[in-house]
Amino acid sequence: MPSLPLRVAVVCLSNQNRSMEAHNFLKRRGISVRSFGTGAHVKLPGRTPHRPKIYDFKTTYDQMYKDLLKKDQAFYTHNGILHMLNRNKRIKPGPERFQNCKDRFDLILTCEERVYDLVVEDLNSREQETCQLVHVVNVDIQDNYEDATIGSFLLCDLCQCMQETEDLDNEIEELLLVFEEKTGKAFLHTVCFY
Repeated sequence: MPSLPLRVAVVCLSNQNRSMEAHNFLKRRGISVRSFGTGAHVKLPGRTPHRPKIYDFKTTYDQMYKDLLKKDQAFYTHNGILHMLNRNKRIKPGPERFQNCKDRFDLILTCEERVYDLVVEDLNSREQETCQLVHVVNVDIQDNYEDATIGSFLLCDLCQCMQETEDLDNEIEELLLVFEEKTGKAFLHTVCFY
């Protein structure tokens, strides 16, 4: 078993629903975790699908909460956004953009393929300094509350199994195959270097 806990990052598009649900769940299980988004802006559902509420990544969860509360409390309570933002602000002050983080992780979990592509692209564009390897793994999780919750259980099981392996670098492919068979989900995996 590895002597040090895995340093894990969970990444979705806006660092709101999927990554924050997983962040919350993994943290409660004692896993060293941070969460991020990869989008240019934070997008939350608006009154219509074509008119989302858009915020800068520098906007705190509390500022978003207060803004939506003021704009239409009934609507944002009914669709669960205020509840989600309330959870988020208990975990950390605000959303973080992956591309702005220079911290190093052992494992980066992404929640959709386009986010995976953005993470891999960003890591490969950085100047390699230490040649420390990082495993980037994607499993598609639908961006709704129920799937985010189920996805957080899956990501937690995956992290716990990876933490217990003797040699993660050599065992990860086999471990992901086991998870694919067990869940019926496809996992993408690549190795990048810092």
